[in-house]
Amino acid sequence: MNDEGAWIALFSGGKDSSWALYRALERGLPVERLVTVHPVEDSYMYHVPATDLAKLAAESVGIPLFEVESGVDASDVTDAGMQGDAELEPLEAALRELDEELGVEGIVAGAVESEYQTSRIEAMADRLGAESFTPLWRRDPRELAEAMLETGFEIRIVQVAAGGLDESWLGRRFDREALSELEALNERYGVHLLGEGGEFETLVTDAPHMDRPIEIEYETEWDGSRGRVRITDAWLVG
Repeated sequence: MNDEGAWIALFSGGKDSSWALYRALERGLPVERLVTVHPVEDSYMYHVPATDLAKLAAESVGIPLFEVESGVDASDVTDAGMQGDAELEPLEAALRELDEELGVEGIVAGAVESEYQTSRIEAMADRLGAESFTPLWRRDPRELAEAMLETGFEIRIVQVAAGGLDESWLGRRFDREALSELEALNERYGVHLLGEGGEFETLVTDAPHMDRPIEIEYETEWDGSRGRVRITDAWLVG
């Protein structure tokens, strides 16, 4: 492994991976590629909705994007551990390819509380002989949310699947008012303030490390208990 190698950021376009990338750049880590995994269906390992917009976000950030198709259908694997391992394989193969090209020194990831994800990412980094940088890991969710908002992250909620989160949350801005309401839902239903249990998913449309914001047009899909934003058009402003 080249000690002068590159850092790779696992990137979905959601708030957690975007914050991890922002903190890595703030720290001066030489992030030379963003890697986005596009899951087939529901995933234990990866952020699922709107990952096709990661390309626009990467263009705005100014770092080349490497895209990976997961190829693992959750319905084909009944054991959660086996699914996570299977989902990791194409990502690890992609990182090995990047290692041959760039020499991968470290991996940036946006895990908050999931041992399931973090243990697999750290084990993968070990196999690659790389470091890992996980700036959100076990940080207080309220402090993280406040830091994102104070720094100027503009965040949209693009999927919800939890008690208390109805169709009105789809497309809503994740701002201080939303955070206050989420705190009440946390007390009543146990909804995680950052949606860590899959209660909601997000898209970052602007942030300090992005040169241009993302504008979106969308429709909502709601089945009575969960729903998502279906983005019909998206572009960089300016």
